[in-house]
Amino acid sequence: MDQSAVLIFCLVFLTLSGTQGIPLTRTTRCTCIKINDQPVNPRFLEKIEMIPASLSCPRVEIIATMKKNGEKRCLNPESKIIKKILKAISKERSKRSPQNQREA
Repeated sequence: MDQSAVLIFCLVFLTLSGTQGIPLTRTTRCTCIKINDQPVNPRFLEKIEMIPASLSCPRVEIIATMKKNGEKRCLNPESKIIKKILKAISKERSKRSPQNQREA
């Protein structure tokens, strides 16, 4: 192989490897397609997950897993009951963290 062929191969290789991380589309992808506005009883919740807004999804998402059947529901983060539930969870976590610090 002559030097010009090697040089061209290296340039093509470097060009192709540099384009790997560029996204093809700039669509937003949220986990929740439909938000459930029905009230949820906190006793029926097995797990609640909060996904903050990001570049891929511009809104905060609240995903609840139900105890009875494991169904996942997307809840409205602006709902009064959901705000109360999240406030109670953060209050409970703040109570637990000082105990964990004393034990450590």
